[in-house]
Amino acid sequence: MTTIGIIGFGSIARDLIDILCAQDPPPEALVIMVRPEKTGETLAAAQEQVAGRCAVHVVSDTTGLFAARPDVIAECASHTAVAQFGPAILRAQIDLVVASIGALADPQTEAALKAAAEGGSAQLVLPAGAIGGIDMLAAARLSGLTGVTYTGRKPPRAWSGTPAEQAVDLPALTEATVFFEGSAREAATQYPKNANVAATLAIAGLGMDETRVRLVADPGVDTNTHEFSVQSQAVDFAVTLTAKASPRNPKTSASTAYSVARAVLNRSAGIVI
Repeated sequence: MTTIGIIGFGSIARDLIDILCAQDPPPEALVIMVRPEKTGETLAAAQEQVAGRCAVHVVSDTTGLFAARPDVIAECASHTAVAQFGPAILRAQIDLVVASIGALADPQTEAALKAAAEGGSAQLVLPAGAIGGIDMLAAARLSGLTGVTYTGRKPPRAWSGTPAEQAVDLPALTEATVFFEGSAREAATQYPKNANVAATLAIAGLGMDETRVRLVADPGVDTNTHEFSVQSQAVDFAVTLTAKASPRNPKTSASTAYSVARAVLNRSAGIVI
């Protein structure tokens, strides 16, 4: 794999760049797409980050992105970016790895991406992100699922800037507090930067409307904890993952960027796990 495209230059994108540049060998080039007003500062910051380990190009639209002929593109920006750019990327016959999986909670976005992938003979790749056990969940779905429940537990500061601030007084919490209960579709829509895990579980399992979600603000923890349980005709199991927060963004689990990197690197690997 010689050229990797990246949409966005936030915490996940920057963590991803660190991981890719640590590979032996690193990619020959990265092409990063950001908003036009961000191109100059992004180029300077990205060149400093890669420290000469690979070439860096910064573009502001898909025309520039496609001109760089990336082998694969990783979206690390937002639900909006997935909806806005995803179909064109797939129609251009380029595989797209999506970090903002919650974008598929919108039925129109999901349908547009599916049609574009089929029309362009490309793949929309949904990495596990901050969660694990997705392989067994997807396998159990073939046997018949009867229940999937997810609980996301993070420190109060990780929920700042979200609707949780209207549900509870985050700074004043002294004990774990459930501030949201609902479907994966509702969680992914209302908490687009915090509940992509719920969307991932839903797509692998019972679907957006049947997967149950609880979101918890817990002043007693300083990590992001993801818990889910599965009941099926083949196997019942529960998974708990305690993810360290990204140093660049407490709302994001550090493992998310590693999962995206694995999906990107798998596109050119001879043996894939």
